[in-house]
Amino acid sequence: MKTRRDFIKISTAGAGAAALGLSAFNWKGANTLLASNGSGRVSDEEMTPYPTYCEVCFWKCAGWTYIDKSGDIRKIIGNKEDPHCNGRLCPRGTGGVGMYEDEDRLKTPLIRETVNGKQVFRKASWDEALNLVASKMKKTADSHGPEAVALFNHGSPGSHFKQLFHAFGSGNEGEPAWAQCRGPREVGFAATFGSWVGSPEPTDIRDTNCLVLIGSHIGENMHNGQIQEMSDAIDRGATIITVDPRLSTAASKSKYWLPIKPATDMALLLAWIHVLIYEDLYDKDYVGQYAFGFDQLKAHVKNMTPEWAFGITTIKPDIIRKTAREMANAAPATIVHPGRHVVWYGDDSQRSRAIAILNALLGSWGKRGGFYFKEAVSVPKYPHPKYPHPKWDWKDNLNGKYPLSAMGITTELLKASIPEFEYKHQIRSWLVAGTNLPLTIPNKELFQMAADSVDFICVVDTMPMDITGYADVILPECTYLERYDFIRSSPHREPNIALRMPATPPKYESKPAWWIAKQLGERLGLGEYFNYKDIEEVLDWQLKKMDTSLKEMQKIGVKKYPRQSGALYLSKGEEYEFNTNSGKIELYSTEFEDHGFDPMPVYTEHPQPEDGYYRLIYGRAPMHTFSRTSNNHNLWDLMDENSVWVNPKVAALWDIKTGDHVWLENQDFVVTNNPVKVRVTERIRWDSVYIVHGFGHKNRKLSRANDRGVSDTRLITNIMEDPMMGGTGMRGNFVTFLKEDPNAEEVEL
Repeated sequence: MKTRRDFIKISTAGAGAAALGLSAFNWKGANTLLASNGSGRVSDEEMTPYPTYCEVCFWKCAGWTYIDKSGDIRKIIGNKEDPHCNGRLCPRGTGGVGMYEDEDRLKTPLIRETVNGKQVFRKASWDEALNLVASKMKKTADSHGPEAVALFNHGSPGSHFKQLFHAFGSGNEGEPAWAQCRGPREVGFAATFGSWVGSPEPTDIRDTNCLVLIGSHIGENMHNGQIQEMSDAIDRGATIITVDPRLSTAASKSKYWLPIKPATDMALLLAWIHVLIYEDLYDKDYVGQYAFGFDQLKAHVKNMTPEWAFGITTIKPDIIRKTAREMANAAPATIVHPGRHVVWYGDDSQRSRAIAILNALLGSWGKRGGFYFKEAVSVPKYPHPKYPHPKWDWKDNLNGKYPLSAMGITTELLKASIPEFEYKHQIRSWLVAGTNLPLTIPNKELFQMAADSVDFICVVDTMPMDITGYADVILPECTYLERYDFIRSSPHREPNIALRMPATPPKYESKPAWWIAKQLGERLGLGEYFNYKDIEEVLDWQLKKMDTSLKEMQKIGVKKYPRQSGALYLSKGEEYEFNTNSGKIELYSTEFEDHGFDPMPVYTEHPQPEDGYYRLIYGRAPMHTFSRTSNNHNLWDLMDENSVWVNPKVAALWDIKTGDHVWLENQDFVVTNNPVKVRVTERIRWDSVYIVHGFGHKNRKLSRANDRGVSDTRLITNIMEDPMMGGTGMRGNFVTFLKEDPNAEEVEL
């Protein structure tokens, strides 16, 4: 069906290959061309290293990009001084050069126009494209206020456009990392300890004696530092306990694999709490000194025995007890990992609360082998005028919903873009930077309605991702290897900073996000907020305030600083005040109670699949980051499509075998666009299927990723919202198998 804003496949834009800057070479031809320019072996001494930090995922490992005398990037290696990576990059990081080399990259600004009744993209100059974006933003602001322009962002580009939006007068920002990923755990841990978990997580895995992973796929999400520390912990003989319906990579390395019935994790957590309390295994001194609400918690879990949990989770009572005792025996050097992608069933903040409570009972928060006290370096803010105060932002549309949300909720901004939802304030225009909304946001229909409702969409990206097909203007960003960005200052054991600088000039007509934001700011009359020639001026000013300089950081890449906030861990009996209402670790949450929520976690029964349907479980692969890397030739070579994992009993019932192709149809009769290859394996429960997220792109300009595998996001139409912070629980969807192409036309004989 045609909409007001048709999805345009960039490769078929009416301007033709030459006007779009499209290469006539396929990848094999490009390799040959590069080889003819001298891609033989060279030594490190013949190359020049440039400091960077990785953008392939968001662990942001610092490294060195090596350039040969011809200006070609030869390799990327880790910076040995960086605590994020300890000098070793993961497959994604070492393969990052594929982003730079990708011949499918966005090469020039593009503007949507209608030619002979057909919507196409045409090549534009930067001046024309930037002037158009600025004029559309100004038009929206003049008619509806600057708040009616929303920013959707992820990763480093977002920080530059946040500066632009704050200067413009809009506080409407949505980052999928909140409502589609980490938000519930931050709410749950903050209510308990008065502190967010943050990134990197302050998990002291290098010294732990027991690591509990409940739906956390370390080893597949490739959070580099954690994986290295987990590997060392395994070598030291640490106990690993993994709770997962699937035998993940981590589960295969574990002493205990608990293949739990999906959607019952809360019951297991409460039963573990019961065992720790009623078997007198909790840390009495720690709880007595630091915790509030123990008596209420003890009464709350009195009947939540392992036998009670067995009937819900299918985990045997003796295993529940054994694993709880393992945690207690190792405490306080025990970590019940808070996880990352924790938006599951709508009670996710409460599930994270239960995980936080377990860590509190074990005395692990602020203890060696548990959670250390993180610290980050404060980066000075470059001088600029005070930002204008928006007249309204995303919170004003919620009418009291999601009171514990601390960041913009992406799906709420989409709803505010659709007049039919009748929100008090409407979003009229979008700027999207570094996030592929169609494969990130659950409920494709909601996204489609929102994209068709707004007046204008500008997309800033390095690649022709699915979101670019909905844009009115596309601005090509250069890759992280070709640009400066703001200083990385992430909390860790040792406060530290890292520099990203260009190793090579931007390819084609691509530009860095800081330059795009500055150019738009100046065209909007906001030049006083961008009062510098280029970002090097800003970085050097900031670094000199931090007892270093841009020149020094270009040489060393990473700089460490002494801690200022105190020790890594609590000493025995040390007085400590937590940032909660009571000043203590809250086993009974006064904050939750104040907002009308249960002060202690409660098990809620969630829907289970009907006969012939199976719960859709999705996850990560170690060589890919969401949907952003599936066209990277280095990483595509490692995994070029996803498959659906099916238990052998289910496969026999459906008469399907490994290598067969099926279509998946969900409970709302939504079917995958493509068939997906079957993998029959004992590594998945019979009531579930599993696919890796990030495939099923629908843009032919992605010459490798287009139509490879299937999109799990397309099948996620049932959303279970977290009432506390707006998280979009996405694991309540069920699928069945179609063995025949549902789109095939019947032919009369």
